Order: sequence, then structure tokens, then C-alpha cells
Amino acid sequence: MKSLLSRFLYVLLLSPGLLFAAEVDGSSLSLAWSIPFVGILLSIALFPLFASHIWHHHFGKITAFWTLLFLVPFAFAFSLHDTVAVIVHALFAEYLPFIILLFSLYTISGGILVWGNLRGSPRLNTALLAIGVLLASLMGTTGAAMLMIRPLLRANDNRKHRVHVVVFFIFLVANIGGGLTPLGDPPLFLGFLKGVSFFWTIEHMLLPVLLSSAVLLVVFYFIDRYFYAREDELLPSDPSPDSPLRLYGTINFLLLGGVVGAVLLSGVWKPGVAFTVMGTPIELQNLVRDLLMVGLALASLKITPAQVRAGNDFDWGPILEVAKLFAGIFLTIVPVLAILRAGSEGRMAGLVAAVTHPDGSPIDAMYFWMSGLLSGFLDNAPTYLVFFNLASGDAQVMMNDLPQTLLAVSMGSVFMGALSYIGNAPNFMVKAIADQRGVPMPSFFGYMGWSCAILLPWFVLLTLFFF
Repeated sequence: MKSLLSRFLYVLLLSPGLLFAAEVDGSSLSLAWSIPFVGILLSIALFPLFASHIWHHHFGKITAFWTLLFLVPFAFAFSLHDTVAVIVHALFAEYLPFIILLFSLYTISGGILVWGNLRGSPRLNTALLAIGVLLASLMGTTGAAMLMIRPLLRANDNRKHRVHVVVFFIFLVANIGGGLTPLGDPPLFLGFLKGVSFFWTIEHMLLPVLLSSAVLLVVFYFIDRYFYAREDELLPSDPSPDSPLRLYGTINFLLLGGVVGAVLLSGVWKPGVAFTVMGTPIELQNLVRDLLMVGLALASLKITPAQVRAGNDFDWGPILEVAKLFAGIFLTIVPVLAILRAGSEGRMAGLVAAVTHPDGSPIDAMYFWMSGLLSGFLDNAPTYLVFFNLASGDAQVMMNDLPQTLLAVSMGSVFMGALSYIGNAPNFMVKAIADQRGVPMPSFFGYMGWSCAILLPWFVLLTLFFF
């Protein structure tokens, strides 16, 4: 039996007649094939708001339901072999590299602990936010947010008005700060996996990130100074008396440098060695990158004292949730991307027309706003993929012929993830920690009041400046 199984797997995976790219003709697909993908995104958006208890305990089952709603009909409509090929392509070409990066950044950053307390003055708060912005592009928005939110909350726990501090933290550290490198935010890493150069992202996103961060930090400083100057702002007693800040688990900064090096290695080292699994090429440099990142994460778990992770309230819940959700997203998005690749011949021709001039050139401002608004209310990583493929889907074409379009999709997906609690994964995590620490965080629509009042005018100015 074992011999027969081995023979079957050999034929299935390596037979030349079965090696083909997992491509689907999008012009022949109806919009009904997009229902499972939309279903997952709406579940992510709505369940935590209206049925959080059900979502917390059953998000894996809900995701599996939508995924099977795509895979089972697909197997009947095409073939079992084509279905397996789609799964293999989504798994090896996109999902595993994506989740390995998040896993390594989450694990390593969880081993760095900032302990102690300082007085939350406007100057200190602005400095902490600026540090968080710098860290976000190196250790990811999730890692930077989890590292910095607790020291920021402790510094301000003797103040009456703290909501604005957390709101601007979400704007800057959980979103905009991650826009500088592919390590910072999941959409940009997906672009890297698609072939966008690591240094292209740094070069083109540098000015938008610096401008946006500087403007929002200045706005925050004056708002915070207004509240701090009020006579009744400071509580009679400080729940966390001032004490020097101490940094534990500093060895993990070296491991984070190793993650950066591994990603850069896969971008510049091209040995030309690859093997194919059911039409999906697996290149040596990418395999080495992923193995290095897993090794660095395991090293962090081994050498970081348990007390350090306990001080960060570190647990595997958030990364497990992301892993399960994105497994479903990367599979159910297959027909959506195929329809988009079909362009005007596909069932999303109306969307194509909305972002395209009559001469066929892209309307960059529309790419910025459409990718951004959808990122704000769905999830910015799959939204990036949708508009990346809508524009071209070819990284070389995007970087060389359509750089402003690629910039528009990158800026929209990263920046406008801050428009709502559900636009980017760290947003809700930060809110939950703030709620737990007694900060009266605004409701879903209350937070949008802040984001619309502060961010939308700035995004209009960005549109005029860049597009």
C-alpha cells in the first residue's frame, strides 16, 4: 500500500504531462465564483462586530465553509487534478511565504519587552509614536504595535483623555508606518512575492510615508497638548509610577536583522535553480529565505526567557487566526484574480472601466481611492492583490511602465487600512488591548468619525500631490 501511494504521488507531482501552471480562464467565469471570497471578507468585517463570541470560537470553521464552497464546485466544474493544482499553487507560491514572514516577525518581536514607565507628556507621546513608525517597517505593523502599545498605555494611564493617543497610534504605527518596506505591511510583501523589488518599495514609498507620518505627528502633538493643558487632565494618583525604561530580549533585534537579510537575499540572489510541483515553480532562493526565517523564529523561541514573553502577554492566538483566515483567502481569491486578468472580457469589466481612461491607460487616482476604500473595510492584503492584478499583474510592467499605478495601489492599501478597526489586523488587536487597560475606545463608527475627520482630508491632498 505504501509503495502504491508513493508511486501515485510521484506520478501526480512529477509527471511531465501533469505539469502546468494553475491558471484559470477568467473570461469564462461568472461572478458567482467570487461569492466565497467575498463571503470570507464580509465574515472578517462583520462577525467581530455583531457576533464576536461566535467568531472567536468558530472563525476557522467559518473560513473552511467558504473555502469548501469554492473548492467543491470547482472540482466538479473542472477536475480534481486542476483543483489540486490550484491548491498547490496557492500554498507554495503565495500562502506559505506570506505566513512564514508573519510568523517569524510575530515570534521574534514578541521576544522584545519594553518595561518601565515614563510620564505621558505630549512630547514623550509624539516621540513614542515616531519610534513606532520607524519600527513598523522593520518588524511589521503587528510586531511594532504589540511592542509599543503597552508602554504607551502605561505612560498615559494617569491621564483623563487617552482615546486620541490610541487612535493616532493605530493611524501611524499599525498602518502608515509599515509602508516603507515589504516587511512592514502584508500587502507590500505580497507585491514582493509577485516580483516587486524590495528597493523599489523603499524608493517610491519613502516620500509618502515620511510626509504622512510628519503631518500626522504634528497634528497629534497639538491635539495632545490641548488635552494635556486642561486643569483636570491628570488623575490625583498615577496607577503606574514613573520608573526607568528597560529593554529585555535585545538579542531578538539581531534576529530581526536576519529576517531582513533573508528577504533581501531572495531578492538579489538568483541561482537559477528551481523544481516544479504541479506547474508551480519553487525557486531555491525563496526556499532558502523561508527556511532561514523559520530557523530565526525557532531560535527566538529557544533563547528568549519565558518571563519576557509573559511580560508581553505573548500567545499564539493572533497568528493562528491570521494563518487560518489567509489560507481561505488565498484559495478563494483564485477565480477573482482570473476574472480580473480577463480585463474587459471578464465579468468585472465595469470595475476595469472605472479605473481606466478611454485610451486604456490607468486612472491612478481611482486606483488609490478604490484600493484604499476597500482596504479600509475589508482586508488590505487581498485588496492589494485584486488591484495589482487589475492594473497588470506583471511586476516588471508595474515597476517600469506603470510606477504611479503601483504606487497608488501600495499607498491606498497601506494607508487607508487605518480608516476602520477592520482595515488591518493590528487595528483590532490594539483596540482590544486598550479596552482591556480601561481606555474607553470609541465604537466602530465612533472610530470612523476620527479617521474620516483627520485622514480623509490628508488623503485628498496626497491625491493632488502624487496623482
